[in-house]
Amino acid sequence: MSKIKTRPFDLVNYLQDEDDIAEYIRQVLEDGDPLLLGAALGDVARARGMSKLARDTGLSRESLYKSLSGDRAPSSDTLFKVLKALGFKLTVAPSAAGEQAVRPAAT
Repeated sequence: MSKIKTRPFDLVNYLQDEDDIAEYIRQVLEDGDPLLLGAALGDVARARGMSKLARDTGLSRESLYKSLSGDRAPSSDTLFKVLKALGFKLTVAPSAAGEQAVRPAAT
């Protein structure tokens, strides 16, 4: 009987194009966990190449690895630099709960 070879799952192998990456980041943002966002951006950075991202953001590779490890939340400065360098922008839309949230009082 032959042995089946397996390898650990790595999401990076499935981030094939811009739509995959955008959907992945969108899902992570909906979760609202900044640590998960850092890890997701780290996945995307590994899929695209950390060295290129470092050049495009002006941040060191070491700094990017630390910020995008999932062990800590990336700073807003790093978040915006990384998203821009990856070719994405952050947009805001009301959530279902937010649509019924605080509304200005009628005068």
